[in-house]
Amino acid sequence: MPNIRTLQKGKRPPPGWDLLEPTLVELEAKMRQAEKEPHEGKRKCESLWPVFKLHNQRSRYIYDMFYTKKAISRELYDYCLREKWADAGLIAKWKKNGFEKLCCLKCIEAAATNFGSACICRVPKKDQPEDKLLIECVNCGCRGCASTDV
Repeated sequence: MPNIRTLQKGKRPPPGWDLLEPTLVELEAKMRQAEKEPHEGKRKCESLWPVFKLHNQRSRYIYDMFYTKKAISRELYDYCLREKWADAGLIAKWKKNGFEKLCCLKCIEAAATNFGSACICRVPKKDQPEDKLLIECVNCGCRGCASTDV
């Protein structure tokens, strides 16, 4: 059983933690497995893609539980952000119009690209060239996180 990092020095999680704990512990175990996964035969950037996907999945789970389903309290939501179970910066972007499906914060960082623009995964599918069938983001492996894509 993995160590639960939130139960440190007598800190007790707020009421409702029982609802989130099984899923978060499962995602944490998958994260550890993804970190230990061998990366031989992969490009340097590809070795981190599973970690980015799990990080996004864990943040999206907490976001959905608070904003969409309204199943957890503000106190528990703040606790999850404070204890780094979810990425507060990514969730802040998801609340803005046009960033509802954003995969990671690196994809909107203009300084990380050659031409000072957004990542290729932010381009809507209808605006992508037809001759390129498979376009993946170098940062996180995303194949498209534009809000206009279905």
